[in-house]
Amino acid sequence: MIEMDATDRLILRALVKDATQSASALGRSLGLSQPATWRRIRRLRDSGVIRGQRLDLDREKLGFGVTVFLGIKLATKGRVSLEDFERAVSAIPEVQTVEHVLGVYDYRLRVVARDIADFERVLRRRIMMMPGVGDVEANVLLSEERLPGPIE
Repeated sequence: MIEMDATDRLILRALVKDATQSASALGRSLGLSQPATWRRIRRLRDSGVIRGQRLDLDREKLGFGVTVFLGIKLATKGRVSLEDFERAVSAIPEVQTVEHVLGVYDYRLRVVARDIADFERVLRRRIMMMPGVGDVEANVLLSEERLPGPIE
């Protein structure tokens, strides 16, 4: 674990909001020089605190108006390995995330679709046809607010 001070946490908060900021602009907003800001960012990257940058796509503008979270309980864990299930479900383009979880279900999937009819097609023709799939619970996303995360 890396030692972080208040300035490191301010840098992380700012980068979570907008990772495209230059070290110069970020430093100006925090009262640091560009080289000092860059050194801190590089240290956070080198230590693994910052693992990368991602694009935040507008799913609706891309034609995906529905997001559904699926809880999936495998019916026969012995006959289908977890790795085989993960590999097969990851190959479905509409599946955005695959999370192996502890609880009522074995997996939690984030699935996007054009609309409910399109989601039903993905569910019936792709997900439910996979070997080993047992109980499935669907929760349709109504709204989402992204929070910066656990940065003190």
